[in-house]
Amino acid sequence: MAVSTFFNNFGNSMEQELLEDLVVESIKTYGQDMYYLPRRRNNFDGVYYEDDISSFDTFYTIEVYIKSTEGFGGQGSFFSKFGLEIRDQVIFSIARRSFEIEVTREEVNIPRPREGDLLYFPLNKKCFEIKYVDNKPFFYQLGELQMYDLTCELYEYSNETLNTGIEDIDKLQKNFSMNAIDFGILTETNKVLKT
Repeated sequence: MAVSTFFNNFGNSMEQELLEDLVVESIKTYGQDMYYLPRRRNNFDGVYYEDDISSFDTFYTIEVYIKSTEGFGGQGSFFSKFGLEIRDQVIFSIARRSFEIEVTREEVNIPRPREGDLLYFPLNKKCFEIKYVDNKPFFYQLGELQMYDLTCELYEYSNETLNTGIEDIDKLQKNFSMNAIDFGILTETNKVLKT
């Protein structure tokens, strides 16, 4: 028996837009405002596929739904040969249209959330690093995808430059930096004295 020929939701853009409107509105209703901080790769090495001098210098306010309502998932806290490691994970959902309006319009080279970028949650004053972006969390309802699911872990500072203008984020560099220049003596014009 074949499917009904009277309903073709996969080709109906009005139904797709209605579902997208409902997703955006539900995230605005039940979500939280967070700051999305894109990572700037200043010295990217294509061979090792790493960047030893990345920075965070802009932020975008975006509404995010906290999908992990029971608490943190992941491996939790455990002792390894490097000491105590905390591998708590949380899943956030962002509407595709909201991301395009808030971020992609300003920065065309960021069409979707990227692994390595940060989300700052002002409610608990924590930064979360995006570890995985699931751009297909559902199986194409009505033929379109309406949201991204972001699997995030608490951010571990590793000598990135933080200059966003948000004091709670920027003080991570001051508190955890091991760079001697960050603790150097400044001149009257705020230049670091070098020997």
